[in-house]
Amino acid sequence: MPDSRPKPLLLASTSPHRRVLLERLGLPFLTRSPGVDEALQAGEAPAERSLRLAVEKARAVSAQAPGMQVIGSDQVASLETPGGVAILRKPGTRERCIGQLELLSGDTARFHTSVALASTDGRLLTHTDLTQVVFRELTREEIIDYVDREPSFDCAGGFKCEGLGVSLFESVATDDPTALVGLPLIGLCRLLREAGVRV
Repeated sequence: MPDSRPKPLLLASTSPHRRVLLERLGLPFLTRSPGVDEALQAGEAPAERSLRLAVEKARAVSAQAPGMQVIGSDQVASLETPGGVAILRKPGTRERCIGQLELLSGDTARFHTSVALASTDGRLLTHTDLTQVVFRELTREEIIDYVDREPSFDCAGGFKCEGLGVSLFESVATDDPTALVGLPLIGLCRLLREAGVRV
């Protein structure tokens, strides 16, 4: 008979990328959509936005699942422009993806990836990682070739670092290579241990 007992961990996300990352830890978990409004707030810095949304996701799902450790996460990609900081969203279409990569060509994108853990003892533990990606100078032909070979319309910035997207880079600076994919596992492991979960 299958074990129907509730799993101790709940990932407040329906992202397949985060699910695959969390599976690396070998811990049983469930997933649930957090149903959080992700609208931009005026004057909010990228790091603040990623942390706020990670916390809101963890709290929203934790309220529905007492007795479970709930993980919320969010990533905000940004680029410094002459007009200020531009937030890079999931492009959604081929045309917007090409446009974002043209904007990133020869420049540096910053990815703030936050994780929040609503623990069963009522604490809220958080961590934010900063990853900086330096893109090489890209021709329009190279960008179109990449987009056609690896459509990444559901990824912030319009590329997949775990795939062919690395061919677009000059360098990546980070303390946690999993953060760029969407869930900083090194920081999450630290939070889980602090909450009493063996990792």
